[in-house]
Amino acid sequence: MLKKVTLGVIVGNRGFFPDKLVETGRVEILELLKKKNIETVCLSPGDTNLGGVETYDDAKKCAALFKTHAEVIDGILITLPNFGDEKAIANTLKLSELEVPILIHAFPDNPNAMQLDSRRDSFCGKLSACNNLYQYNIPFSLTTQHTAAPDDPSFHDDLDWFTAVCRIFKGLTSARIGAIGARTSAFNTVRFSEKLLEADGISVETIDLYEVFGRVGKLRKDDPDVRRKLKELKSYCSVAGVPEAALLKMARFGVVVDQWIAENELNATAIQCWTALEDYFGIVPCAVMSMLSNNLLPSACEVDVTGALAMYALQLASGVPSALVDWNNNYGNELEKAVFFHCSNFPKSVFNETRMVYQDIIAGSVGKENSYGTCVGRLKSGPFTFARISTDDTQGIIKAYVGEGDITDDPLDTFGGFGVVRIPHLQTLLNFICTNGFEHHVAISPSMVAHSLVEVFDNYLGWEVYFHEAS
Repeated sequence: MLKKVTLGVIVGNRGFFPDKLVETGRVEILELLKKKNIETVCLSPGDTNLGGVETYDDAKKCAALFKTHAEVIDGILITLPNFGDEKAIANTLKLSELEVPILIHAFPDNPNAMQLDSRRDSFCGKLSACNNLYQYNIPFSLTTQHTAAPDDPSFHDDLDWFTAVCRIFKGLTSARIGAIGARTSAFNTVRFSEKLLEADGISVETIDLYEVFGRVGKLRKDDPDVRRKLKELKSYCSVAGVPEAALLKMARFGVVVDQWIAENELNATAIQCWTALEDYFGIVPCAVMSMLSNNLLPSACEVDVTGALAMYALQLASGVPSALVDWNNNYGNELEKAVFFHCSNFPKSVFNETRMVYQDIIAGSVGKENSYGTCVGRLKSGPFTFARISTDDTQGIIKAYVGEGDITDDPLDTFGGFGVVRIPHLQTLLNFICTNGFEHHVAISPSMVAHSLVEVFDNYLGWEVYFHEAS
């Protein structure tokens, strides 16, 4: 489900250009945004001349309006029905003190209406507005076409893309990720820096498995929350063959995790699995995590906090559940194909169908009776976006890579959660991942949102980003 976005709207104006263009342009833009279910905060004609921004006094009024609604404004749209006053626009942004994404739009001229009373010159005005924002060190985004009419399909696509940018930026810069349990000693690959994340507004809350087990131990099997969670587990997917005792353990564990998420207002979690939960509690947490991710609370295994963050970023962009997979196998000699795999905790929405069983790999060391709770099946075919976020402590940076590909129907007989994928120039991507020390996990979403992620990571967060484009 996509969160509704609110945009602050700045309508640029410059006095010696036709005022009627501002009057009609403002109405066109606001009507379009309303049709696209986008809320707006904009000066009215009673506030300034035609509701536009032209003078320093206009800039102060618009900035004050934006400050009043700062809690709800997710981004700003600057629209230029005529040339616009670039300094007033820049001053509005500076005075508002809002740190949100900004999209700059310009109306096109009609070659048959180029006289003094009808000419816009927005083409030129956009260049000047961008120049001023560059001088003020204010990051901004651009429409696909330099000028576009409000009814142009490309501008509608731009708004869809930009609202995703706004959701990602607002969500990430206030994200709260829960780390449940210590990183398993063998998984050095998922080390991360809390301090680098916190510098960009991303907080990490931690809880020890000892405390989790303690809370679980205080729950009676007839506790109403436990009975509710048990019912949810049994209705989530087929549990044929799974012992009732294992399901009850999952339910008690799930209740504690749900309560801790609510207490700390978390957006995503990363959970220790390998092998403390199996050895000392007798389940794998995959089904509980799958349910969380399916309910838009992404959950990553192996305490992969930045993997969970990438899952959350994909979810913010698309509004649908995401999953964390292993780059796991080659697919024969086909160099642009690979196998994605996990034990798994994938949300059921990404499967063709799924059922709950014991975890084949870990059962060999802890016993089948201690490893029930994994969700297995094949990933649905179709296009997907992949993303990885990583903290690089040695360079003191956050870095990422993003791209798109297709999940295929190529034959594969295996276990766990799996899928065959095709990614153009895959060998180049794998070389990049290895050379730059990225983890073996990658987050995926059955959506096409790579461009929105790249815009946020690179332009608004200043992360080092590699965009693996199909071309």
